[in-house]
Amino acid sequence: MTRPLDGIKVITLEHAIAAPFCTRQLADLGARVIKVERPGSGDFARGYDERVHGLASHFVWTNRSKESLSLDVKQPEAAKILDALLADADVLVQNLAPGAAERLGLGYDALSATHPKLIVCDISGYGANGPYRDKKAYDLLIQSESGFLSITGSPGAPAKAGCSIADIAAGMYAYSSILSALLLRGRTGRGSRIDVSMLESMVEWMGYPMYYAIDGQNPPPLAGASHATIYPYGPFPAGDGKVVMLGLQNEREWKLFCETVLEQPGLASDPRFASNSKRSEARDALRDVIVGAFAGMSAAQVIERLDKAGIANAQMNTLADVWAHPQLAARERWREVGISMGTSAGTVPSLLPPGMPSGVEPRMDPVPALGEHTDAILQELGYEPTHIAALRAAGTI
Repeated sequence: MTRPLDGIKVITLEHAIAAPFCTRQLADLGARVIKVERPGSGDFARGYDERVHGLASHFVWTNRSKESLSLDVKQPEAAKILDALLADADVLVQNLAPGAAERLGLGYDALSATHPKLIVCDISGYGANGPYRDKKAYDLLIQSESGFLSITGSPGAPAKAGCSIADIAAGMYAYSSILSALLLRGRTGRGSRIDVSMLESMVEWMGYPMYYAIDGQNPPPLAGASHATIYPYGPFPAGDGKVVMLGLQNEREWKLFCETVLEQPGLASDPRFASNSKRSEARDALRDVIVGAFAGMSAAQVIERLDKAGIANAQMNTLADVWAHPQLAARERWREVGISMGTSAGTVPSLLPPGMPSGVEPRMDPVPALGEHTDAILQELGYEPTHIAALRAAGTI
């Protein structure tokens, strides 16, 4: 099968989430991704937990279909190995500590002279320059620095996103930028430098609330799981104790909601609720009306009425519900992916990447054990078994 990135070689010095999430997308599309890891410990995300048959949940999520090369990049012999790897590489991705890549001779300026077609993607917390350049950055810290925590949660109880949203944002911008750089290289024959910061990625995603609060205006109020500025839009309890999520977008839907769902057509002309702004201001009173109407119905009955009225709605699913989601099952969105478990092997379900080109099945090869491909990669580079053994004895690999 032909995949979009077949023949593309990616070398990555990565850890945690942002860079591994980026390079896993490249691997899904067919790229050969060689992950360089510290001997003995590897990517520190390998040690976050043991939830997936003894392996870390973050690591299993972001590292399928890669090759793992065990290499201490600070050892003298490592530079020769990295140079050999980069000789025919298309992309180098790194999210090492600020300045570390340059000290190793892996900055774009140093590499572009000898590898003019190489695309170098640097992922960091704050970018390659500026007063915050050397500041450490983790996902939660960037959620805070970008203002995300100021608009998320409930009054007096700010809340982080439940997944690594800042890492994901940076990883996806790195991924799309690398694809753009590959297209550009096809036209110019030259590589590019890509500088992706987690802060800028998250601030881009904060566009709506920032414009809402422009020129010193009040920010969106903290509204928990409800929408901060549109109402009714959020979770409402039904009479059976389950929660229904629903959302209205316009006055036509408000009228249908009153007539078909609440069965209170007169409410549509109530001056307290005559526009979205007024409904949002009077949300406590309107919530009492809605909860009272739902109290005599099960969640399934509420959803039936919402569907009949054409009002958007959703169940408040648990993670177990999502694993068994009927829509994902009907669309056959799960595949089994191998994972290494010491000397044994197993599989876990993995979601197919969203939006693949038609007729293309993504690469979904096993999650690698630490250093699993070291010998094979070095032999490919021309190293003899005795030399490999010596490198291992010296702690280089």
